[in-house]
Amino acid sequence: MDILDRDGEEARVVGGAVRNALIEAPIHEVDVATTAVPDEVIRRAKAAGFKPVPTGIAHGTVTVVIDRHPFEVTTLRTDVETFGRHAKVAFGRDWREDALRRDFTMNALSVTRDGVVHDYAGGLDDLAARRVRFIGEAAQRIAEDYLRILRFFRFHAAYGGGGHPDADGLAACIAARDGLAQLSRERLRMEMLKLVVAKHATPTLIVMSDAGFTLSILAGAIYLGAFENMTKVEAAMGLPADATRRLGALGAVVAEDAERLYQRLRLANQERDRIRAMAEGWHGVSPALSERETRALIYRRGVEAFTDQALLAWARSQATAHDTAWHDLLARPQRFTAPVFPLRADDFLKRGVDKGPALGAALRAAEEAWIAADFPMDGAALDAIADRAAG
Repeated sequence: MDILDRDGEEARVVGGAVRNALIEAPIHEVDVATTAVPDEVIRRAKAAGFKPVPTGIAHGTVTVVIDRHPFEVTTLRTDVETFGRHAKVAFGRDWREDALRRDFTMNALSVTRDGVVHDYAGGLDDLAARRVRFIGEAAQRIAEDYLRILRFFRFHAAYGGGGHPDADGLAACIAARDGLAQLSRERLRMEMLKLVVAKHATPTLIVMSDAGFTLSILAGAIYLGAFENMTKVEAAMGLPADATRRLGALGAVVAEDAERLYQRLRLANQERDRIRAMAEGWHGVSPALSERETRALIYRRGVEAFTDQALLAWARSQATAHDTAWHDLLARPQRFTAPVFPLRADDFLKRGVDKGPALGAALRAAEEAWIAADFPMDGAALDAIADRAAG
């Protein structure tokens, strides 16, 4: 702000940082708007010893890196022509005009260095009322970028008061919902993963489902009861909201569901594999498992997968979030650290097992016997397991 807000140019913090500061929510990034054109932003940043990166120069955005922390700096803009994400813009100096081209009123707020908040769209009143409202004509804002449909629901889930969304905004989203087909799967993924961890995700997803959005976005059935229960059991166990786990609870019962979500949202491979493991493994997890059976599952599946599967099984059970048996089951990984299988190929080679398939089979048989014996580590027990597996 020191380098941009002087010498004939003005700069303000804009958007989410202002919104979140006003409601005392965490601030994850600070964006700056300025009257200075990108070349001037770059010149001033370099002169100050900062690193300017022209990340969106065509639309006036320069990322200024200070002590390895990025700040997006964008020149004020005015729309020349809008057609989705490829709007033609010109640089301007009118703060009101720049604010009114944004999506929602609460995102159009800006603040100067001395703490004066500028509100050109009624964002302060909407923020106080926890109301997500499009700036101007909702249909026009949506036509400029159909992703704003999902952003409307995501922001309502995060910043709305938990009630019904703004009626005009919802009606405009429904009228334009076919426009979602124009969006890339990556952008759908980004918004959905943010939405499912929002404070009021469940009532928002109910509205979306009633209006036909979830079917078109996820291309399959959704399980709102399991999703709501997942939010409750995560909280009961003191776990943070986990987007991948919640997406699995919402849309995956069997392995094929994980593949569908992967294709529909272009999930990362790790996200797909995690949801598939949840869908494949939750059926066999319950508090009825003995401690010994639980240790075997934790060893085979790993702590993360076991935890995901146990939480999903709990969310799809009839138990409440206060059920002590489920609490105990989820606490069992804290009481057990999976050991490393102690037998090696040499243990079988010296017993006359040939290299190749026979050796692999002996190792697998020995590991299964070791698991069944509850992971003994003493020499005599290991020798007996190795002898039997060697045949």
